[in-house]
Amino acid sequence: MMTAIQKRLFTLQDKEYQAFSAKLNPTVDPDTIIGIRIPALRALAKELKGSDEAEKFLSALPHEYFEEYLLHAFLIGYEKVFDKGLSATECLLPYLNSWALTDSIRVKAFDKAPEKLLPHIEKWLKGDHPYTVRFGILCLMNYFLNDRFATRYPDMVATVHSEEYYVRMMQAWYFATALAKQYDAILPYLTEHRLEPWVHNKTIQKAVESYRITAEQKAYLRTLKVK
Repeated sequence: MMTAIQKRLFTLQDKEYQAFSAKLNPTVDPDTIIGIRIPALRALAKELKGSDEAEKFLSALPHEYFEEYLLHAFLIGYEKVFDKGLSATECLLPYLNSWALTDSIRVKAFDKAPEKLLPHIEKWLKGDHPYTVRFGILCLMNYFLNDRFATRYPDMVATVHSEEYYVRMMQAWYFATALAKQYDAILPYLTEHRLEPWVHNKTIQKAVESYRITAEQKAYLRTLKVK
């Protein structure tokens, strides 16, 4: 029997988008994808936030559908109390099976006090679940590439060794973004070959595609590709 929230989700179904979403998320069973556009899901999360229905939904893990997990991520994103946001995030992380779900988690409480995340990020990076590792790298990218930057953070990302495609892609995304924001500090990770070859080359590819990297920098980065 469908829950009330599941019924709401199916009223938002877009079958054409369902096929598109399934292609974007090849690690997800397509039978669990309803097909709902992100703005519609965010609007539903905004409507439900703080309600008893939302609290009941957040405590009902695991979910059946991909969009339930997305809705879950959007709802915990509203949490402004750090400990509650952390607890909710750590409850959700083990169930994630897609880059899109991982990358949808952005908790307001973390924005206010990202330094408190660091011991948890270190733990996540050492975990076995690829999407938890990906989330740890994402947090370092989101919170520690500007005024909080220190080289120990890219060091943490560089020491992650994984054969998982979506972990390695996140590493490359991190270093490409880091080049745009901290070019001089990050360049040695490429010139000194501190990254695994696949991540090294993918970082260069993504950096060269970025509008935030200068033409001169792009020309030099191309010379650093490894075979």
